[in-house]
Amino acid sequence: MKPAVLAIDGGNSKTDVLLVAADGSVLAAVRGPGASPQHVGVRRCLDSLADLARQAAALAGAPTAEPFATHTAACLAGADLPREELELRRAIEERGWSDSATVDNDTFALLRAGTDDGVGVAVVCGAGINAVGVAPDGRTSRFPAIGRISGDWGGGAFLGQEALWWAVRAEDGRGAPTELLPAVLAHFGAGTAAEVVEALHFEELPASALHGLCPVLFEVAESGDAIAGELVDRLAEEIGLLATVTLRRLGLIDGPAVVVLGGGVLAGAGRRLLPDITRRCAKVSPEVEVRVVEAPPVIGAGLLGLDRIGADPAALRRLAGADPRPVGQGT
Repeated sequence: MKPAVLAIDGGNSKTDVLLVAADGSVLAAVRGPGASPQHVGVRRCLDSLADLARQAAALAGAPTAEPFATHTAACLAGADLPREELELRRAIEERGWSDSATVDNDTFALLRAGTDDGVGVAVVCGAGINAVGVAPDGRTSRFPAIGRISGDWGGGAFLGQEALWWAVRAEDGRGAPTELLPAVLAHFGAGTAAEVVEALHFEELPASALHGLCPVLFEVAESGDAIAGELVDRLAEEIGLLATVTLRRLGLIDGPAVVVLGGGVLAGAGRRLLPDITRRCAKVSPEVEVRVVEAPPVIGAGLLGLDRIGADPAALRRLAGADPRPVGQGT
């Protein structure tokens, strides 16, 4: 029997794919590299996703040719604007992966994975930062989330750049002293910050290496460093702003509400921000519950797919409680 849902959580750093049966059981789970359409283009993105879908089908003992499932639920980083979602959905439909398809930003997968019904607010802080919300009546709220030009502040890549910026200026005298300087040097095994800059400039270090400075930033802030502490406080403020603006937009301020947090930055050292973020959200929505999602976001994509095909509550509960162990890169 053909799987019910091809679920895709396509992030900037990795991609998770599930094949899900109509009863909510996971038939196969695979992991591959990130394939954001913003970074690699739509064609290469879909080629990569199709390859992972075929791997999943082989693991499930299902046909490895299209169609892979009844419905495709793809939640993708880089699908930041409705026109991008429409373009990607049409491209997926042309590939014939399933009888029907939906494409959403990957933050919607986080929201669905962290809630019982997909209603509430989700803020993701991974390589980038974004927030979405869904009201009980189905209204949605979102942000463009395409960088500084859309008002963004935060995300792992941005915070890594900030940590290096302060370290460089501490070294050359343009900035205040900060413990970020020795911490950055130790992280990269460098003698000077200038060496790190040169390695990045000549692409001897990939730009993505700066993301690895996020845990360093949190550790230095925890030690009492003023500059690192200000950056971490600013991140908590930004996450709180994204959440509270969304809560207000959707009218989720006078009763129980859920704010889901996720992404690599928040799932790691960023958990230390939870009390501060909760306090900020509670000022706007006193009955709010702020939680860090534990389930993999691809589970959320699968739940969105089961929602779409009208699966029964037992199937939703089964998938929500699943702990898929993907094979492939990054496992």
